[in-house]
Amino acid sequence: MNNRRIAMAVATAVVLLAAVVAAVVLGRGSEQAAPPTTSPPTTAVPTTTAPPTFPLTGLLVDDPARAARPALVVKVDNTGKARGRQTGLAAGDVVYVELVEGGATRLAAVYHSTDADPVGPVRSARTSDVAITANLNFPLFANSGGAGGVLDLLRGSNLVDLGFDVQPDAYQVRGSGLLRFYIATPTFFALTPEGAGPPAPLFTYRSDGAPVAAAGAEDVAGVTLSYGGLINTQVSYEATGAGWARSQDGSPFVEESGTRIEPANVVVQFVDYANSGFVDVTGTPSPEAVLVGEGEAWVLTGGKLVRGRWSRPDLAAGTSYTDGAGAPIALTPGRTWVELAPPGSAAPL
Repeated sequence: MNNRRIAMAVATAVVLLAAVVAAVVLGRGSEQAAPPTTSPPTTAVPTTTAPPTFPLTGLLVDDPARAARPALVVKVDNTGKARGRQTGLAAGDVVYVELVEGGATRLAAVYHSTDADPVGPVRSARTSDVAITANLNFPLFANSGGAGGVLDLLRGSNLVDLGFDVQPDAYQVRGSGLLRFYIATPTFFALTPEGAGPPAPLFTYRSDGAPVAAAGAEDVAGVTLSYGGLINTQVSYEATGAGWARSQDGSPFVEESGTRIEPANVVVQFVDYANSGFVDVTGTPSPEAVLVGEGEAWVLTGGKLVRGRWSRPDLAAGTSYTDGAGAPIALTPGRTWVELAPPGSAAPL
């Protein structure tokens, strides 16, 4: 090979080597110039837990020990003779008004979030109490006795009987006669059996300060009720800034202390009454509230009257209260009185 050919071969090799080097450099440059790939930042969504509330009032729990205890139901006299002697009712989370003999009424006051001393006058049980207490998760039950057959029914139901004949030393005795028995709720809560738990909620509640949004809610000054019969107990509730002020038989309903009964909510649950098969001490038949099924309900809450329906499929189930659109009626957090009134017995004010 002559010198000229050798020179040309060397020149070609140099050009090829330069091209390879340039390609490598350019390749590395393009890799360095590519933007880095990074995942978008993730933002953790904070989880919030609603503060616990008492099941029977919807109010914030201020004492976990009280929130964990069972409900206590106390039967309280509501005749004219008891007026001015009734105590502790303003502390009841829920108070049921039930029809008894002759058009008189009796109270089943349910305590859970608040204590009271004294409560009374404590009176005897009725068969309606089986249904009233059945969905309260085996509540404690204070009463001054009852017909033998009634007590047998109660003791076979979903409650813990702490009547006077079972726990006589737990009762306070003030004077004589039928209205002599009173209790202190702390004394009875101290008798709670092992394993007892709190009741389930009975109502739906609005947020604090939220307006009534139920379908068909109407402004009213209050309602009146008439229980019929020979005694024909007359009840009215009038709207106030704090709730609904109760009156009975034409007079403000006040406790012995002078405290006016003024619950945040009133539920008028229209129910039929059947013959219980028992009679009172005078031989008068005792009525029994029919609390399983459905019917009309009026709910007074937040200055409004909501006309709707109640429904309860069985004794163990809670009672639902729905508006004209079928949505749950949300109550004001606070205390509630439930009037188990005969159908057609109410009128708005």
